[in-house]
Amino acid sequence: MQPVTIYTTSWCPYCAAAKSLLAKKGVAFQEIDVERVSGSRATMVERAGGRTSVPQIFVGATHVGGCDDLYALDRGGELDPLLKAPANV
Repeated sequence: MQPVTIYTTSWCPYCAAAKSLLAKKGVAFQEIDVERVSGSRATMVERAGGRTSVPQIFVGATHVGGCDDLYALDRGGELDPLLKAPANV
């Protein structure tokens, strides 16, 4: 299974919705709160190709995007295969 990283803030409803979908699927994820972890917002913006909003979600090295993007992948049947792809070692 691919590692999942989600950049968030504690007050963001879209972050909560994205985390809820991942939890519903039983996916463990690393959450990085950009307001609490020094330098993490800059790292997120760089990894996300300039996107500054939260959440920003990564499955392995793949930038999924935000909450709407995550739900769109799920609706399209593309999220589960992405999550279940072998991790790059």
